[in-house]
Amino acid sequence: MTVPASPVPLAALLPPLAQDDEGLQLLIIGGLLVLLLAGLVLFAVFARYIGLWVQCKLTGTRIGLWDLVMMSVRKVNPTVITRSLIMATQAGLLKDYSLTRKQLEAHYLANGNVPNVIKSLIAAQRANLSMDWNIAAAIDLAGRDVLDAVRTSVYPKVIDCPDPKKKAGTLDAVAADGIQLKARARVTVRTNIAQLIGGATEETIVARVGQGIVQAIGSSPSYENVLENPDAISRIVLNQGLEANTAYEIVSIDIADIDVGENIGARLAADQAEADMRVAQAKAEEKRAEAGAVEQEHVASVQENRAKVVLAEAEVPKAISEAFRAGRLGLMDYYELKNVQADTKMRSAIAGEGAKPNAVMQQ
Repeated sequence: MTVPASPVPLAALLPPLAQDDEGLQLLIIGGLLVLLLAGLVLFAVFARYIGLWVQCKLTGTRIGLWDLVMMSVRKVNPTVITRSLIMATQAGLLKDYSLTRKQLEAHYLANGNVPNVIKSLIAAQRANLSMDWNIAAAIDLAGRDVLDAVRTSVYPKVIDCPDPKKKAGTLDAVAADGIQLKARARVTVRTNIAQLIGGATEETIVARVGQGIVQAIGSSPSYENVLENPDAISRIVLNQGLEANTAYEIVSIDIADIDVGENIGARLAADQAEADMRVAQAKAEEKRAEAGAVEQEHVASVQENRAKVVLAEAEVPKAISEAFRAGRLGLMDYYELKNVQADTKMRSAIAGEGAKPNAVMQQ
């Protein structure tokens, strides 16, 4: 019966030198692992940046592979910078502008739109506009769309006045003859690159043009003159220099529509006449009240005088009695007095006065 052989230890099969230098073997394995890891890192870097680096080489853009890696380290998007610089190189900007990779990186780190600035410089170069990198970068950092500004400078933009987004659909003005006119205008503007930084926006242009049109219509002697020559209004407004301190240059002002409104002068005159009538009525009412007060005073005075007459008449019987006692009045005199009173009463009745007999004398 065969006895199985016992397994031979691995250390027994190794050379004697290897058995003594196990630490050296571990060091070699660790070095291989480090080299493998470094190779993987280099492969990852190569795979990420090789495309951009090849594009730079093919287009003649001076950006190396190490520059691309350092962009990522500086928190700069290498794709944005590389493609922007390639765009500038292919468009021939480097012949007219001293653009460098560091300028693009600095603008990117300042939260600027690097591709938009490069496109605006290309458009300005094609249109023969005076604009360099510093101006374009400053406009972009100021919050303005520099590419749109260049396009507006090349292809003027039309602005409606008043703004259709506002409630007021027309510019209402009154001529010297009191007739209201309702106008709408269209303003053609182009960008003034030199005043784009700090210059007023479209709202200022619309406000100034509206003010100029209202002022021009108000200075017209008649609304008929405005209807016959609306271009005269445009010339007057255009010559006022409304684009001062704005980001635009006014090319033309055209009166798109003008309608006749109300007769404001006649309405104001009617309102004034009505107000004058109310004032006159108030004054007449005041005088009537004063006359009524005077009349009441006179009525009171009449009543007072009548009371005095009644008091005076009450003294007559006393005087007659005293005259009888003193012998100054006889019986015949008394009857003669009664006859006179009766005759007076008859005459008053015939005359229609309706005078009542004197109650005192009847006693």
